[in-house]
Amino acid sequence: MTSGSRSLFTSQTAPSARVIALSLLVESSKSEEGVDILLDHALAQCSFDSRDRALTVELTYGVLRHLTTIDWRLEPVLDKPLLRLPVAVQMTLRLGAYQLLFLDRIPQSAAVNESVNLARAFAGTVGRDWSGLVNAVLRELLRHPPHPWPSMDHDAAQALAVQYSVPGWLSRRWIERLGLASAEVACKEVSVAPPLTLRVNRLITTREALLESFSQMGIAAKPTSMSPFGIVLDKGGSVPSLPGFHEGAFYVEDEAAQLIPSLLDPQPGDIVLDACAAPGGKSTHLADLMQNKGTIYAVDRKGARLDLLRSNCQRLGVQNVVPIIGDIREPREWVFMIERAGEPSVDRILVDAPCSGLGVLRRHPEAKWRKDEQALPRHQALQCQILEAVAPCLRPGGVLVYSTCSTEPEENEDVIGRFCRAHAEFQRESVRPWLPTAAQEFVTEQGALATMPNCFSMDGFYAARLRKVL
Repeated sequence: MTSGSRSLFTSQTAPSARVIALSLLVESSKSEEGVDILLDHALAQCSFDSRDRALTVELTYGVLRHLTTIDWRLEPVLDKPLLRLPVAVQMTLRLGAYQLLFLDRIPQSAAVNESVNLARAFAGTVGRDWSGLVNAVLRELLRHPPHPWPSMDHDAAQALAVQYSVPGWLSRRWIERLGLASAEVACKEVSVAPPLTLRVNRLITTREALLESFSQMGIAAKPTSMSPFGIVLDKGGSVPSLPGFHEGAFYVEDEAAQLIPSLLDPQPGDIVLDACAAPGGKSTHLADLMQNKGTIYAVDRKGARLDLLRSNCQRLGVQNVVPIIGDIREPREWVFMIERAGEPSVDRILVDAPCSGLGVLRRHPEAKWRKDEQALPRHQALQCQILEAVAPCLRPGGVLVYSTCSTEPEENEDVIGRFCRAHAEFQRESVRPWLPTAAQEFVTEQGALATMPNCFSMDGFYAARLRKVL
């Protein structure tokens, strides 16, 4: 169990999918760690079979993905505001409500009874037995007919926030920028579970060969629609158990993210700087495109994340990545490694910049409730500092690609516009020639790539291509 589960339940409490899910939900409300990391730690300590593991994941992510909708449905059947209850009680009610409202395969009686049992199990920790309230509220929820969704005419932002469980500030922002129809598509994308998408490692195999391996194992899979490197699986599951994982045949990566490295057009033998490299998804893709020839200097400020990059490189058979620990904003911490190798400058730079992550909220649903609009200027300042730091390292004629998994112009077009105004030696180039035909619809008027919103179940990514002409 996680540290949160040890404090919430007694040591005699038998671990179960619901016990672990509740513990994770409580811990996620207090922790800055991503729920994926908390979940991995918790499951590593439990001897669950595949069914219990799947239910734990479903319950944990499901509650976080539909939090606002669940709270809206609970509000009419509560005598006091939900947020005035202890966090453990809030999450128990949400967990039960999620099963009643979204999981048809779980009997309603089981959803209620198991929630009541959870409340009894942590009664000693919170100082009171809340099982009676949990039982009454969930049974009243079953009897209470659902309200119609809030009216789009009255408050469209609030209506989208409730129906698709997104923060109201974000739905309002998307309506203002995209229009109501596109904003609704974007909100709907955030509320659904993403598919399991793989990028084929062509240093090891081909997409056709990997699809054949999956077919022989009875695993339903198909090529991605946009990326020429990707495979989408019909069902998720344990990634390490998939054919080819240990041989390095693939890397788990969203289809939109797979489009970014090709925009840099790296050639075998190039010297490349991956400015924000860990955990190595794009570094290893660049190595694939470069046929393991040349050098990729992969910089990240956290040693633990670079350890993960090294592990990924080893599994994928990547041999031309040189990890460097350093703050990319401080060239003195990393540029000497490139100069020591006899390279006065680099041919290509990828800046996959730290950002709000608003384009990948469906993968990190807890982040919806941790972010706010005020963070965007802070991210922009950081992104501009990174571009300023790496620009002098690029040779004349070299190419820089700037990308984020953000949907917002403050972190995308505004950053590139500001940089280009300050640096006449850089010229924008359209990304169109380096995108597959199917992805041409995502090229903006400014010549950048922007995949949000889309109807192809891709994350929201942005990328711009610059050439140093002087």
